Amino acid sequence: QVKLVESGGGLVQAGGSLRLTCAASGRISSAYGMGWFRQTPGKEREFVAAIGGGGAETLHADSVKGRFTISRDSARKMVYLEMYNREPEDTAVYYCASRSALYSGPSTDAHAYLFWGQGTQVTVSS
Repeated sequence: QVKLVESGGGLVQAGGSLRLTCAASGRISSAYGMGWFRQTPGKEREFVAAIGGGGAETLHADSVKGRFTISRDSARKMVYLEMYNREPEDTAVYYCASRSALYSGPSTDAHAYLFWGQGTQVTVSS
């Protein structure tokens, strides 16, 4: 059984920094590609950032490039999303996701991910 648990969300003010954490457990390899997605009511899930199984290759959505950074601690099976200069438009439920192939690369496609967390709400006030 695989479990992904997000944490670090909440009500925050615009600007400043916030870090989301995804803790993976169960039958999941620390060498799987991982990603962060977000979703607001009435909209489809949107790609935010992804990191390859080796940890060196990353992708970031244009909307967050230069403001958000994805990283991972493979030894601890943790993935992080550092959010800088938050904007009200960043308000969403943020989901952590994992691919299921060893050393899989980062992907912007939600269908490439097999395992998903329950999400953590981030609300940015202006």
